[in-house]
Amino acid sequence: MPISNKINENLANASWIRLMFEEGERLRKITGPENVYDFTLGNPDTEPPPAFREMLKKLADNPLPGMHGYMSNSGYETTRQAIAANLTEKTGLPLDSSHIIMTCGAGGGLNVVLKTILNPGDEVIVLVPYFVEYKFYVDNHNGIIKEVRTGADFQPDIDAIGAAITSKTKAIIINSPNNPTGVVYSSDCLKELAAVLKQKETELGTTIYLVSDEPYARIIYDGVKAPPIFNYVTNSILVTSHSKDLGLAGERIGYIAVHPQAADAGLLIEGMIFCNRTLGFVNAPALMQRLVAHLQKEQVNLSGYLEKRDLLYTHLTKIGFKMVKPQGAFYMFPQSPLADDLEFIQTAKKYNILLVPGKGFGLKGFFRLSYSVPRQTVINSLPAFTDLAKEVGL
Repeated sequence: MPISNKINENLANASWIRLMFEEGERLRKITGPENVYDFTLGNPDTEPPPAFREMLKKLADNPLPGMHGYMSNSGYETTRQAIAANLTEKTGLPLDSSHIIMTCGAGGGLNVVLKTILNPGDEVIVLVPYFVEYKFYVDNHNGIIKEVRTGADFQPDIDAIGAAITSKTKAIIINSPNNPTGVVYSSDCLKELAAVLKQKETELGTTIYLVSDEPYARIIYDGVKAPPIFNYVTNSILVTSHSKDLGLAGERIGYIAVHPQAADAGLLIEGMIFCNRTLGFVNAPALMQRLVAHLQKEQVNLSGYLEKRDLLYTHLTKIGFKMVKPQGAFYMFPQSPLADDLEFIQTAKKYNILLVPGKGFGLKGFFRLSYSVPRQTVINSLPAFTDLAKEVGL
């Protein structure tokens, strides 16, 4: 076999998101793109804010000497200063450029963090449902993933998390606003989680890092706030990207921020800078670093996402689907009306509706749809959802 046994096994369990997206490509060729309602991929459909184009043009017209060359593996000093200043304003904590590492998106950042902190056999707790790539990221660095189910409202089950922590627990990954549910973790929840982590660290004599994956932190609706994790947990690491808040998914630009009072923060950051290089990322894209330094207070227009969320939520709940109303990101995670979510996904395909089964996020009996699609796709899909609901008995 030309590939390793592990990769061959992983391919067999590869992302349902990509599998269903590829099915959409096939259907579009057969029926025409306007007749396919593809809700599979979380690819931002909003354009970057005008300030992005203004800065890009300014930089293109006035190039800086050496602007496309290597820099420190942690990134440009000026970019890290701008990010640290923005985080200080939000949290009141004394962050500076030394606490920031520029990365190739949040995916690159998570791999850097896990490579830095994990010994073989260390456990990483993830909250179900979760972004499926987490299990591969943890496995990349010889860790063991430990799944903990969230509550009925998809908020973390603090008692279950406490029961899952052992002497081998090295980190917990949280993701708020959440992919796939759109749920935002409340401040009360984070306070309780912080108390449990502190208690367990004392009891076990270990350090447990809370890794907060936050690419959707500024995609929030209805006046809801995403509490800054640094204000609750000292041993915390923020990993994020500008894929969603600036609409730059394909540019792969993000960063890691380490709480300034985290245990062994200096050594932790040194290790991450080393791993950023040796994992092959070397440094985050130079041009994007130059640009996002000036865009920390900018974001995409959320009105389109909000309108599409409300259109879908109102229609789907009216015809019988049950779900927790998303507060952020651009996903919904309704219950499958059929016990087998894979069967439901196949039934939806009959109406050219492409969805992702809950199994793909570690939780059977649900399905995810992404409303980062054109508004007309949402509108055109509503009669098809009505027909689908009738077939499955809603």
